[in-house]
Amino acid sequence: MNLELKKAIDQISKDKGIDREMLIDTLEEAIRASVTKKYGDKMDIEVTFNEETGEIEVYQFKIVVEEIEDPDTEILMADALKHDPNVELDDAIGFRLQVEDLGRIAAQSAKQVIIQRMRDAEQEIIYEEYKNRKGEIVSGIIQRRDRSGWIINLGRTEALLPKDKQIPRERFRQGDRVEGLIIDVRKEGRGPQIIITRSDPEYMVALFRREVPEVADGTVNIMGVARDPGLRAKVTVLSQDSNVDPVGACVGIRGSRIHSIVQELRGERIDIVLWSPDIATYAANALSPARISKIAIDDEEKSLEVVVPEDQLTPAIGKKGQNVKLAAKLLGWKIDIFTNTRFNKLHKNRQLLEQLASAAQVSITDFTEAGFDSLEAMAACTNEQLLDIQGISEENIGALRGAMNLLISQTKDETENESPEEADQAERDDVNDGDEA
Repeated sequence: MNLELKKAIDQISKDKGIDREMLIDTLEEAIRASVTKKYGDKMDIEVTFNEETGEIEVYQFKIVVEEIEDPDTEILMADALKHDPNVELDDAIGFRLQVEDLGRIAAQSAKQVIIQRMRDAEQEIIYEEYKNRKGEIVSGIIQRRDRSGWIINLGRTEALLPKDKQIPRERFRQGDRVEGLIIDVRKEGRGPQIIITRSDPEYMVALFRREVPEVADGTVNIMGVARDPGLRAKVTVLSQDSNVDPVGACVGIRGSRIHSIVQELRGERIDIVLWSPDIATYAANALSPARISKIAIDDEEKSLEVVVPEDQLTPAIGKKGQNVKLAAKLLGWKIDIFTNTRFNKLHKNRQLLEQLASAAQVSITDFTEAGFDSLEAMAACTNEQLLDIQGISEENIGALRGAMNLLISQTKDETENESPEEADQAERDDVNDGDEA
């Protein structure tokens, strides 16, 4: 071994980004392992790299004794004096071994150890590089498919795009370039495992951060994202600067910014929603493009009853309920959609039940807990069935029946005065009874 070894160490350190001292330690350990393999593990050896000569120096140490019991570890005083006139009993004296004498098998063993250590060191460097890059978008080339998903070549290493992190119905071929968001970096035996996603809401946030400078610098905040990956998404935004329109900033001139994101997500439709601290305003914005008539809020149950004009029911619900489901996910509230006619009918029923409860001197809760939600349902019951309601007795059932007959008569008169168009709409509303998300 000569200065060529030193040059090789310097080159490997530079090309692979591996610490030079660690490489030298690895080389010394490999030679030590090779010597031990050939001569046995009883030998006391020391391996060092000589920076001046560029050589690996191997020394065997023996203890000076008067009588040898183990020739591998001991040397007679007479022989030791030939090497060092000042030696004394029980001293350790070193002898230079020729590395060239290790033989082909030992040299191959050393090579394997060095290669493995270099690989381990390189994998550790890659792990350290990527472990702090969670939440970052990376780009690579589709390498192959395995049982877990697609393997993507990132250059120095590979990433996995799991099946459940892909956009549904998205198709790839070997050699395609693809982007994804790093969500996890794991240490595994074969090297660091980098997991990326294309379906998570955070990937969309990262895309907006990349494409919209106002999002990147914090002028516009993304308050929430709800996705049906590959089909539709809603993104809530809020501006920290009154002079900056958050929706306009995200859309860009002639839709240039939003178009880039939609293109990357294979045509996924994106609604930009203006955030509001007022839940009713926020809900109305989230249900866009539908126009909202009014919203009833139940803070305790975190639910909303949203009332829309008859012609806005379809856009409010969306295809296969997509619009209302995404809005509900965005808000974190349950949303029920009603037309004006249906909402008024439901509340009319409640008003009638409240009047009945007052006449019978019971709580309306007693009616609802018994499963009654309309006047018609109660009128169709026998007296025996009505007596099963909490609070109803023989004494007040007469008052209850009397109130029923009066309210039915009033309701009949109102129905007769209803226009044919209103009657048709009420019938349609009964069919579309209260869509919810």
